[in-house]
Amino acid sequence: MRPFDTIAMVDWSGGNDTGPRPRKDAIWACVAGEEPVYLRNRGLAEGWLCDVIETALAAGRRLMLGFDFPFGYPAGFARAVSGSDDPMRLWDWFEARVEDAPMANNRFDLAGEINRGLGGKGPFWANGLKRDIDGLPRTKRVYRNPFPDRRAVEHRARGAFTCWQMAGVGAVGGQVMMGLPVLARLRRHFSGRVAVWPFEPLDKPVALVEIWPSLTLGKAPEGRIRDAWQVERVADDLAALPQAELSRRLDVTAPEEGWILGVDQG
Repeated sequence: MRPFDTIAMVDWSGGNDTGPRPRKDAIWACVAGEEPVYLRNRGLAEGWLCDVIETALAAGRRLMLGFDFPFGYPAGFARAVSGSDDPMRLWDWFEARVEDAPMANNRFDLAGEINRGLGGKGPFWANGLKRDIDGLPRTKRVYRNPFPDRRAVEHRARGAFTCWQMAGVGAVGGQVMMGLPVLARLRRHFSGRVAVWPFEPLDKPVALVEIWPSLTLGKAPEGRIRDAWQVERVADDLAALPQAELSRRLDVTAPEEGWILGVDQG
C-alpha cells in the first residue's frame, strides 16, 4: 500500500451551529503538523473537507481523513432500512432524507420515523427536543431494540457508546446520522478517488477511516480544548506511525458494521 502523504482528523458534531468563538463539543479538524481548525457548523466543515481533498489531489498526495463516528450500524439495520447490507447504500439513504441547516436539522424526527417503521419502540432512543416525537422514546423504559445494541468493534473498544442513543451524555447517534450524509456527498463529489475503510480496498488517492480518539488518549492538557487537542494528537500520532504498523491496523474485515482504526480484530 502506498504511504499516506497527508493525514487529517475530524471531531464531528450532530448539533447546531456553535457560534464564532472556538469551544468544546463542536467540530474540530486538524491536518497533521498544522494547528487545529474550529468549524462552527457542518456546512463549513464540508467545505473545509472539500478543500483538503482538492488540495491533496492537485498535489498528487495520498490523503487519509478520519472521523470520530461510526461508519456503519449493528448487523441487520442497513438491510431493514435500505434493503441492502451494503453500508454505502445506507449512507445514500440517509443523505436523501436528512435535512440540515446551521441552526436546525431533522435528526430526531428521522429517528422517530425509522422507529415507527420498525415497530415504534426502537432502535433509536433519547429525544433531545422539548416536543414529543412519535416513536422516539425519551428513556429506555418502553424501549425495544430489534438489533444488537453494539457493533462487534464496540465490544472490543471499552467505553465506546452505542450509536442508537440520540441525546444525552456520551450520545453519538446524532453524530452518525448527521455525518454519514456528508461522507456520502464527498464520496459522490470525488467519485473514483475516494475509498471507504474497511468497506472498500484502499486503492484510491483518498481514504476515509473511522477513529475514536478516546481509545488511546486521556485527559487534555490544562488550558486546551479537548476536541481540538484530540484531533491534533491523533493526526500527528498516525502520521508518525511506521508504515508497516499502519498497514497492520488497516488489515480488517468488517463489511457491514465498520471498524475503529486501532482496535485489534483478534
